[in-house]
Amino acid sequence: MGILVMDCAARPIHPTFPDRPSIIDMENTTVMEQTENTPVTPPLEISTSRQMLSWMAEQSLSMAFTTYQVGKLFLLGLKPNQELSIFERTFNRCMGLCTTPNGLYMSSLHQVWRFENVFAPGQQQDGFDRLYVPQVGYTTGDLDIHDMGVDADGRLLFINTLFGCLATLSETHSFKSVWHPSFLSKLAAEDRCHLNGLAMKEGRAAYATAVSEADVADGWREHRRQGGILIDIARDEIILRGLSMPHSPRWHDGKLWLLNSGTGELGYVDLEAGRFEPICFCPGYLRGLSLHGHFAVVGLSKPRHNKTFSGLPLDDLLRSRHTEPRCGLQVIDLRTGDAPHWLRMEGIVEELYDVVLLPQVRRPMALGFHTDEIRRVLSIEP
Repeated sequence: MGILVMDCAARPIHPTFPDRPSIIDMENTTVMEQTENTPVTPPLEISTSRQMLSWMAEQSLSMAFTTYQVGKLFLLGLKPNQELSIFERTFNRCMGLCTTPNGLYMSSLHQVWRFENVFAPGQQQDGFDRLYVPQVGYTTGDLDIHDMGVDADGRLLFINTLFGCLATLSETHSFKSVWHPSFLSKLAAEDRCHLNGLAMKEGRAAYATAVSEADVADGWREHRRQGGILIDIARDEIILRGLSMPHSPRWHDGKLWLLNSGTGELGYVDLEAGRFEPICFCPGYLRGLSLHGHFAVVGLSKPRHNKTFSGLPLDDLLRSRHTEPRCGLQVIDLRTGDAPHWLRMEGIVEELYDVVLLPQVRRPMALGFHTDEIRRVLSIEP
């Protein structure tokens, strides 16, 4: 797969013609010449709902999301003419994302990267108002890092799924364990319960999701349909059971939201009753949730055709609604449960992991390691 080095909307979406697709050719033929024996990489087609771009403009935000399937960090924003700006960089198995006051963290196959925006307030270049540079990298080894968050002290916390614990970065080792569920008898590189989701509340790690309570190697796969749990980290107590492969818990406006991925539902947790209250069904396997005002942006994936993602309630719910699973982003109004805006991806990308919203950012871009820009972008601290 080739590398796209700049804004890659070859056929940009225009708000006047909102359903016109944007074609992204993921094969850079200037890097790799096609021959009869060279496999052709499918293109990526992106389309949006009628008012998606207007909604982004009204909310004054852009967004970033990851797909570990093809190893891409995507940045979506608006061009000066209100067309969709699509910018992507390559990072091997990129997954978790979280924002900082001036940038973001992202996990990859065996590293965690801290990106910093090097543009001064008000500075722009070619219509871009943020340039995220991978400033610091930590080598962690392949921990299968999922959700991440920054606490009140500025410390990065992340879900170390391989070891089933909440961890932080170490200057001398792969990680430092901060907490692990009490039902796990030991820290072991066995992905026993598939701990995956992290909710931060008032600057501390508050809640975590896991696919099961299993305490044996790879035991979570036997409990995918309804073995999912929600854990109160401070109390080290399971406060909700019976979920189906839950992901992405988030605390927002006094409520705990999460994705019940195995049923395709976004909802909130009634903490007093210990009950999950769905508000919206989305046609896909859900991972990645970011909230802004009374809106949620959810990542949708097409389920893989293997034992991990088959046989879930989602299969029956999709059939009952006469629809196929989709890949993309869906904007949901938390007041009504309606999904007025969406972005769909067709082609090579079929799975997303995380999504974050970038308020007050109009058109972001980032540097990666596969192009020459990173050698030539220099900045001086004032």
